[in-house]
Amino acid sequence: MIDVEVDMTRTRLPVVQEPTEDLCVARVPLFNGLRHEQQVGVAQLAHPRLLAKGEQVYAVGDAASLLLVVHTGSVKISRVNLEGHEHVLRVLGPGDFVGESAFLTGRTPDHYATALEPASMCTFRHEDLEQLVRAHPIIGLRMLEEVSRRLGDAESRLNALISGDVGARLADYLLSLPGSPADGGTAVRLPLAKKDIASLLDTTPESLSRHLRQLRESRVLSSDGARGLVIHDVDALLELAAQV
Repeated sequence: MIDVEVDMTRTRLPVVQEPTEDLCVARVPLFNGLRHEQQVGVAQLAHPRLLAKGEQVYAVGDAASLLLVVHTGSVKISRVNLEGHEHVLRVLGPGDFVGESAFLTGRTPDHYATALEPASMCTFRHEDLEQLVRAHPIIGLRMLEEVSRRLGDAESRLNALISGDVGARLADYLLSLPGSPADGGTAVRLPLAKKDIASLLDTTPESLSRHLRQLRESRVLSSDGARGLVIHDVDALLELAAQV
């Protein structure tokens, strides 16, 4: 896909010295190895896109030859089986990206990408992304690192699924959520509706609700609004998550 010998004088990005406010690419681990002026050059190749809640970014089989970087909001990545049931694969937040696999393999998407809330994205055409990888090989390395991380996550989820312990998967998921200090514990917010979290954890909404109720009854956590939770006993969750 990419030639080994590259004329760097023809692929070097333009250097812009002026600072840029809230640079989209500055949030992305993919571009963290670049200097600020190089990130500004990368941003010049980005195409902004605004999404409404529920808007579909692309669907299975679309010719989506783009790298999509989430700037604000969140985007759900999911598949739909033959019976029409949706299975959530992951949720992208600010700084996350998708589309690197299509760039590396040339295949069309086998999943759907849908905005969970109003969101903004930076998109890169694959021909521009190839230019970036030629000029900055560290970007290609970061893409491979992300692919490897996702493979590791997939193996962990498969192992958890085989174990059949929904409580352990739920505990592990709750511990992965960003938290903030709260009275008597750590506050977290569920980023998805419970039916989507159940799909993500390979269980049913009823089973998820039952396990959350058990955690509340045992005072491991408590509810704080529609999607808010306060974790009171982190050690109990860690012990439960270790059973995955």
